[in-house]
Amino acid sequence: MSWLLGRRRNESNTAGGSPPDGGNPPSGAGGGGDGDDRSTNSPDFKKAMEAYRFDSSALERAAQAARELEQSRHSKEALELSKMQEMTKQQELIMKTKEFEAAIETAKVDQKRVDGEERRKTVQEETKQHQSRAQYQDQLARKRYEDQLLQQTRMNEENLRKQEESVQKQEAMRRATIEREMELRSQVDKNRLEAEMLAKAKADRENQDLYLERLRVKAAENRITVLESIRTAGTVIGTGVTTLLTDWDKTLTAVGGLSLLALGVYSARTATSMTGRFIEARLGKPSLVRDTSRFSVLETLKHPILTVKKLKKKPADALAGVVLQPKLEERLRDVAIATKNTKQNRGMFRNILMYGPPGTGKTMFAKKLALHSGLDYAILTGGDVSPLGRDAVTAVHKVFDWAETSRKGLLLFIDEADAFLRKRSSETISEDLRATLNAFLYRTGEQSNKFMLVLASNTPEQFDWAVNDRLDEMVEFTLPGLQERERLLRLYFEKFVLEPAASTSVKRLKVEPFDFGEFCSEMAQLTEGMSGREIAKLGVAWQGAAYASEDGVLTRQMAMDRVNSALLQHRQKVEWQSEQERRESKSITYSTKESSYSQVKPVVPAINPPAQPISPPLPAKRIYGTHKPGKIYHNS
Repeated sequence: MSWLLGRRRNESNTAGGSPPDGGNPPSGAGGGGDGDDRSTNSPDFKKAMEAYRFDSSALERAAQAARELEQSRHSKEALELSKMQEMTKQQELIMKTKEFEAAIETAKVDQKRVDGEERRKTVQEETKQHQSRAQYQDQLARKRYEDQLLQQTRMNEENLRKQEESVQKQEAMRRATIEREMELRSQVDKNRLEAEMLAKAKADRENQDLYLERLRVKAAENRITVLESIRTAGTVIGTGVTTLLTDWDKTLTAVGGLSLLALGVYSARTATSMTGRFIEARLGKPSLVRDTSRFSVLETLKHPILTVKKLKKKPADALAGVVLQPKLEERLRDVAIATKNTKQNRGMFRNILMYGPPGTGKTMFAKKLALHSGLDYAILTGGDVSPLGRDAVTAVHKVFDWAETSRKGLLLFIDEADAFLRKRSSETISEDLRATLNAFLYRTGEQSNKFMLVLASNTPEQFDWAVNDRLDEMVEFTLPGLQERERLLRLYFEKFVLEPAASTSVKRLKVEPFDFGEFCSEMAQLTEGMSGREIAKLGVAWQGAAYASEDGVLTRQMAMDRVNSALLQHRQKVEWQSEQERRESKSITYSTKESSYSQVKPVVPAINPPAQPISPPLPAKRIYGTHKPGKIYHNS
């Protein structure tokens, strides 16, 4: 209780007005014994003294409350309550202190996070600055390199121009020298000829009498000789005719002799013709056959080395070295197996049509099919038939007669067959071609176990309907896809570049080390739409580029340049071909898509044909572009 009273007393002293130094007013607040110019009646002085006034009533009320509190029976509880309040305030103060410390720690963490964020932003900005600086330096380096290349190009062009000017000057000098030499020579020849002519004219004038006399003597001798000859011939002929008319035995003998002579001439001519045909059919080859593997005496005498090589060839895989799409290879392998078994079992061969863009391997497969099946092959071209005119019919019969005499069997391959097997309803076909087509249809009307007919065409829709009726299978050859192009590029790169470079016999062909597989894969992406023949020409172009270089080394850049040049030429050829087809109203349209060409789905004939005959449907127009590869259509 005394503690509470002391506290109240201190509070009242503080709130009262007594100054802390014993109730003296502050210095400078009085009247000014030290010369201060402020008086005690000034407003500032009154405000200062108002703060030190003492309120006794408050002290009395505090004392009254203390006495009442001491006399009260709840004084102890009040004291305890005041202690608890004091402790509570202390706890609250401690809690606030801890909260303040936690806030300080939180602020530190936030500050660290902000610092880290600022540091990260600074690092990112520095990285961007470094990247910008590196890009700028790279641009400067590229520009500097381009400037150097441009300067080098200009120097090369200037040197080339100077060399051309020098060559032109030398050529002009050489031409002027030759012209001057020719002029001098012509002048000398002219002078010599004039001198000779003058000398000859002078000699003729001097010897004119001798020449005239010699001509007179010669003319007189010729006249006498002719008269004597006529007189002698008349005498002999008259005597012979007189004798022949007067003696009938001699007349009959002369007539019989002339008859026997005529009969002998005719018999010898006929026998010679028949013998020639027999020799041509058995020993030689017809004039229409461009190439054949069939053994003949005449070809052996002409080309003995090639004949020996052909005899050494053994049956091999029909698709060896032929790169086609997998489905097409599978179907062609079935055709090869069926043909081989047909030949071994002496069955009837099936006629095949192979159609598609040029350069897709039709001729190559036909040769390998014949070798695989144990047959001889003969290659004809439809373009050779038209120029024969009326003789084309005889030539076609000779070909089939020659084919039927083969002991092993013959694969008769006709390339560009649409050149003479066109529709007979067409107005453009001539009478000679119509007769030739009829002869062909006559010789192929029935299946044969002597020869197998294989036709190849880029425009099969131009075939006559009767020709289509002779066909048993139709195989579509497509342009190579991505994988096939890569296989072809690897094959021809190894054949035309790597193998000659590794051979000791080839001295001027080397290859710069680079990833050939990756290069072929990249080129396969670029050569979309190119045929197998064009890709094979790429291999030859790479080889030629190495031979044309200064050191004989084929670099990657040189090979890339040849590919770009081939692509430009391919695009130009496609544009030319498209224009030509539009002019001729053809139905083929070449495309550069991944799939090479497409065909409208063929009309499948009904199982039960109608009673009334119907006209053959027009061939469907085909657009080379999206057709599924390797599809084979069978005629019923």
